[in-house]
Amino acid sequence: MSHVVPLANGLRTDHPVPGLPFFDDSHLPLDDGPEAIEAVGRNQGQGMWGRFDKNRTDGGWRAFTTDPLNHTLGWAVRYHPEHGRTVLLLSDGDTSSLHTDWNGEPLLFRAGGYWWNGTTWFRPGQVWDPVTQDYERRKARAAVTVSAADMLDGRAHPNLAYIGKVAAFDPDAPRPDNWLDYLALWAQHHQEREGALPLEHCVIDVSSPELTAAQLIGAPEMAELGGITASTLRAYISRGNSEVPLPQATVGGRDQWARAVAQDWVEARKRSYDGVGEAMSAGDRDSLSPGAAEVRDRFTADFQHALYDRPDVRKRWVLRHRNKESVAQIAGELAWSVAAGLDQIVPTEHLGRTVRAAVLHEFAETVEMFTDDNAGEEHPKWWHLNLTPSVGKMLDWYVRCFPSEAYATIGEIQRQAHTTWNMPAADTLRALRSALDLDGKLTKQQRETYFALLEPHEDTD
Repeated sequence: MSHVVPLANGLRTDHPVPGLPFFDDSHLPLDDGPEAIEAVGRNQGQGMWGRFDKNRTDGGWRAFTTDPLNHTLGWAVRYHPEHGRTVLLLSDGDTSSLHTDWNGEPLLFRAGGYWWNGTTWFRPGQVWDPVTQDYERRKARAAVTVSAADMLDGRAHPNLAYIGKVAAFDPDAPRPDNWLDYLALWAQHHQEREGALPLEHCVIDVSSPELTAAQLIGAPEMAELGGITASTLRAYISRGNSEVPLPQATVGGRDQWARAVAQDWVEARKRSYDGVGEAMSAGDRDSLSPGAAEVRDRFTADFQHALYDRPDVRKRWVLRHRNKESVAQIAGELAWSVAAGLDQIVPTEHLGRTVRAAVLHEFAETVEMFTDDNAGEEHPKWWHLNLTPSVGKMLDWYVRCFPSEAYATIGEIQRQAHTTWNMPAADTLRALRSALDLDGKLTKQQRETYFALLEPHEDTD
């Protein structure tokens, strides 16, 4: 989720964000649908833009536009047929980010990223789910929705508040201290609207045991949970690192996070690209992964033998023999040792089987796609066989580094393709050669030489 911080509520919002002032949005066609909102800014002038998208899962929509009176500002609107609409004033550069955050179920955000889908509150999304290709949905514990009716107790004074004008917007103006007075003024305008959402259905905030003062922690404890220093955490925040969640509160000018949010952040860090690498390299003197450590240890022994155990090489460490040519020769011998030991780095037997499975899988998808075209053909055409770039590049690397092993693997691919689909060996080779031609690094001469060795013999009798 992005770290968008809204600047103000639109006067015609149904769900005011607590603490933010209210601004006049009467110059926006909110009641005319998302297309009209988009049209306010889309292609209307330099620095202006607008967009809308429908949320097909709930019958709602979301839209944003640059404000026509102040192009540094923009409006974002999220509408739901049952739960009404949210109208927010933002920096114009943030509107598209919030538009993206509103995709799917989220209807509104509170308390530094807690979000509501109309029935349930969830914590800020941080832990990625590779299956759904979205952040895991983790419910806020015992969460209760706080409505406008809950907050308006009759003691507020709307005459002490005012509705701001976009033309006079001051980005440095402090937030109102008497926010309940502003909420009361908003409520007066809201109830004058025809068909207005009842105040008990206008969501203001979320209350949860996770958000009580006892469950809030500061930067030092947050950093300690994450295994970093407080100064490192502050540096992340100052650089706008999106992996650090927004704070749930600010107390005495200091950011505070819910412990549950901090724990999700720690879990997300452990599951990240860097976190997995750190976990797998823990305990190694050079912080290398287990496989890389094995390679280091193996070649350390080889290099020691090459550099010291051989008298003809060891004498080159004498100062008068230490020159560029000698160093280049020794470097070449060390490089040869690595190249000759490549099969001890890469498990070629298992790699070959993996490449074969990947190629045949992609062949199977192509065969299925063109089944109707080949129906009834005594000799089907296989011109449409192809490989994705990733599989083609992997096969090319395998051929370049382990040509003999790859030769046997390609033979197995030919055999299985013929057994499964009665595919001629020549057609199989043509598809593989084409993939390497498109995505590989072998030269044309190398490909021709290699595949000539794979071509099946034709009976000329």
